[in-house]
Amino acid sequence: MTELTAALGLRPEQVEAVLTAAALAPSVHNTQPWRFRVLPDRIELYADLERKLAATDPEARELRLSCGAALFNLRMALQGFGVRPLVTLVPGAEAPGALAIVRRGGTLVPDEEMRALLQAVPARRTNRRPFHEARVEVRQRRALVRAAERERSWLHVVATREERARVKELVQRAHRIQLDDTGVLAELAAFTGHRPDATDGIPPASAGVRPEPQDEWTFRDFQASDRLPGKDYESDPLVVVLCSFYDSDLGELQAGQAMQRVLLTATTHGLSASFMSQPVEVKSVRDELRRALGGMLVPQTVLRIGFSTPVPATPRRAVSDLLITPNHHVDA
Repeated sequence: MTELTAALGLRPEQVEAVLTAAALAPSVHNTQPWRFRVLPDRIELYADLERKLAATDPEARELRLSCGAALFNLRMALQGFGVRPLVTLVPGAEAPGALAIVRRGGTLVPDEEMRALLQAVPARRTNRRPFHEARVEVRQRRALVRAAERERSWLHVVATREERARVKELVQRAHRIQLDDTGVLAELAAFTGHRPDATDGIPPASAGVRPEPQDEWTFRDFQASDRLPGKDYESDPLVVVLCSFYDSDLGELQAGQAMQRVLLTATTHGLSASFMSQPVEVKSVRDELRRALGGMLVPQTVLRIGFSTPVPATPRRAVSDLLITPNHHVDA
């Protein structure tokens, strides 16, 4: 076990709080595919490639997206302690294999928006339950779009009837392809259902309800219980596509930070969100979705946003399990 040390001017218990916040980021099937190396002058972020879902996420795109989300939480937590984070993405030879290096760039006083986002970190949940039919207000949509822009990414709101029908068809097609992939199904089964004492994955209480044929949108079955009568999924959620401007590791890390800022912003507005990731996980469908968006933007994930009842937190690995010893070599 690696013991935490002081870093970036923070005491060990403050560093632990920062990493605890980072680890509350969302990830595919709650795999939590991130690791951290703590040094006196930096915190380095790495992908935990042993947690890569080879069938669901063969190019590790969503893995890097999740690590970007963890990086955003880490940034917010540092700001909560008055540290201005200075981030280097994809540092290369300076830290072989690292996705990011975070250093101390001075001090700051968190503003109201920062404090609200930080408070939302432990409150944010992926909500797979049916949403209410209430519409997301225009001002809330604008806040979500602005959140993505702040992180050098783009949030495309699926607005027109024709566009919604197109995205819906792509979600359904990708879902059908994955249902025929035994590897995808095995990965889903490995991280869902009753798993006593599990520190990852999606427990039944967080699984939503079992999808049914009449649902307007296509959802994964996370081994949820059957729904109660009258608890159909909503017909008209806000659907958005989070996009990067680059098709690269850099773009995915930027989009991951944007995704988390969008999700935390949604939380501050009382909104719930869940993922419809199938179209970005199947390359042929992802390419078609990109063409549907004009060809320039790179789709990274699809989100469904609305209002719902609260859901419990999913389990999390201990910070001690996420640490890399300072002198340990990490394969790129």
